[in-house]
Amino acid sequence: MTLRNEDMNVELINELLLDLESDRIERTTSTNNTDKFSEAICAFSNDFPRNRLPGYLIIGVTDNGNIVGTSVTDELLRNLAAVRSDGNIQPIPALTVQKISLSQKDIAVVEVQPSDLPPVRYKGRVWIRVGPRRALATIHEEKLLSERRTAAAQTFDSRPCLEASLEDLSIRLFEAYRGSAVANEVIQENQRSIEQQLASLRFFDLQRKAPTTASILLFGMNPRFFFPGAYVQYLQLPGGEITDVPVDQAEISGDLRSVLEELLLRTRIINTHELKARTVLQEESLARYPDVALREILLNAIVHRTYESNTPVRFSVFSDRIEIASPGGLYGEVDIHNMASVSSYRNPVLAEALKVLGFVNRFGYGIQRAKNALAKNGSRPLEIEATSSTVLVTLWARDSV
Repeated sequence: MTLRNEDMNVELINELLLDLESDRIERTTSTNNTDKFSEAICAFSNDFPRNRLPGYLIIGVTDNGNIVGTSVTDELLRNLAAVRSDGNIQPIPALTVQKISLSQKDIAVVEVQPSDLPPVRYKGRVWIRVGPRRALATIHEEKLLSERRTAAAQTFDSRPCLEASLEDLSIRLFEAYRGSAVANEVIQENQRSIEQQLASLRFFDLQRKAPTTASILLFGMNPRFFFPGAYVQYLQLPGGEITDVPVDQAEISGDLRSVLEELLLRTRIINTHELKARTVLQEESLARYPDVALREILLNAIVHRTYESNTPVRFSVFSDRIEIASPGGLYGEVDIHNMASVSSYRNPVLAEALKVLGFVNRFGYGIQRAKNALAKNGSRPLEIEATSSTVLVTLWARDSV
């Protein structure tokens, strides 16, 4: 967790410490004020001054730039790094954490990169830098951040769906989502049009006057009209072969929340019959498939798939296993060996939405949570196969051990 001093520009940090008017640095002597840390990281991510340069949260320095130092433990560094993935800052910030020494004193440094998808929120509020201090963004400032994002939008889920219009969205679904995504006082003060409200959450392109891919998938009246592969093919088979005649099958489609709720209902039905295992002290209930493992693998398949493909997610229930196939292959820095510990988001807006909707508790831990649940249940380990076009995950039934 602790990196070498030369990994960061120590001379630059020293210069910024002396510049009390800089909007690229925040100093603190506190080591446990998570809200303060997160607000600072959110503000640097938004890069309102448009520096296009990283900002720095420095721990162990007073407001006037005096280096007092602090005990930079591995626990402190882990806690600072955890701000990235705890789901309270959305979209996920890009940051690195490091211990460095200045004037023979140890300090902790969080380097935060500007986001490509502003406005970034911490607990539903947009924080920005105004000179040397941080502040809550006004409606106008938030609008400027939204407009800035359009040219930088890279991921498919943040791009405008030019064939669609506002009429293709359910405003009722968006308003229900907005209540969880934005702080209540911000909503009550809201004087913006519905297009501007959607845009502030990365769901509308104001320049092109079109909803984004994410908004069609989350709030669309008919997402499959625009993205034919946006559904889940469910098959329940009596034996172990895909050629068996299904006992149940369905094409599960609609807005993303409805799709996920139906899928999770089906996973509970699959696990209706518990297994019993006797231990020395008591009889213990075991699941054929741990709920946590099934849930995490399904959520991964939905959020990490490519929606540019016409192929659906395939959810196949055999007599002895479940196979979940997601179109698109692995993404970014993730490979078959590091996928339990490395996160790259093909669809970061959708990933944020799953956190807002309560389907995800913490980013980047789905595969590891699934593995842990299977091990605790006494099940066989996950089997994962990946090609350039598909990721196939197999969960074996507990009674197949």
